[in-house]
Amino acid sequence: MNRISGAFTQGAEAYGRFLEVFIDGHWWVVGDALENVGKTTKRLGANAYPHLYGGTSGGMRGSSPEVSGYAKPTKSVQQRFKD
Repeated sequence: MNRISGAFTQGAEAYGRFLEVFIDGHWWVVGDALENVGKTTKRLGANAYPHLYGGTSGGMRGSSPEVSGYAKPTKSVQQRFKD
């Protein structure tokens, strides 16, 4: 009786293999999802509160209108909608 073989034991073996793959796959999926949630949360936090993540409060790129100049319209408002 070293090797027990029957419908029940073969079914149990197949179920065990299925369960192992099923649980392992879910661990991968859940792990990846949690990793992505963590990275997204960190990125959103760094954008919202840069001083908490080692950045400066002036972390936005670009220049102010005082430096680069203001936009000046070339047409009147009525003319813009006629074109």
